[in-house]
Amino acid sequence: MAKKVIVTIGRQFGSGGHEIGEKLAKKLGIKFYDKELIKLIAKQSGLCEKVLESYDEKPTNSLLYSIVMDIYPSVMYTGPTIDQQIYQANYDTIRKLSEESCVIVGRCADYILRDVPELVSVFVHASQDFRAGRVADEYQVTDAKAREMLGKTDKKRASYYNFQSEKKWGMAASYNLCLESSSIGIDASVDLLINYIKSRGLL
Repeated sequence: MAKKVIVTIGRQFGSGGHEIGEKLAKKLGIKFYDKELIKLIAKQSGLCEKVLESYDEKPTNSLLYSIVMDIYPSVMYTGPTIDQQIYQANYDTIRKLSEESCVIVGRCADYILRDVPELVSVFVHASQDFRAGRVADEYQVTDAKAREMLGKTDKKRASYYNFQSEKKWGMAASYNLCLESSSIGIDASVDLLINYIKSRGLL
């Protein structure tokens, strides 16, 4: 790719956002980041990977603080709080990644990179039946359990995004493009994104 493009993907749980991002990155020949970000952030910041996993796209909770108290007992009293440190580490890592073309899933990347001209911010949503079916298959759980997981995970993602970004998770105005994966499927969603990127002159 001669030009640079940064694609950020927000997604409802079970909508296929991860799969769409991964396939998009492969077709474009660029790097893909989702859970891999945790290892990168830990490496670049020196923060404990287990703490980062506990915080990943979740609102701050007492469990996180109890873990941190054991690992970084002085952090709570000298300087920024651990959630501030983690957000800053997340911010710094994502800004660094944006120096080259890539696809980043979640982690408020669209907000962190909102001033980047090459940014294409996307939100993937889908019908509850579509999402529940995917989650039930992937995690080998009942339909009822899958639907419970949908609600809990989306609530955590929304709370994290709304707090960190000052925008509204899942609201069309927060993104360049919103697409419903359940209506056209995963592969067609990837093709649609490629066409949109081309229309922006980024390919």
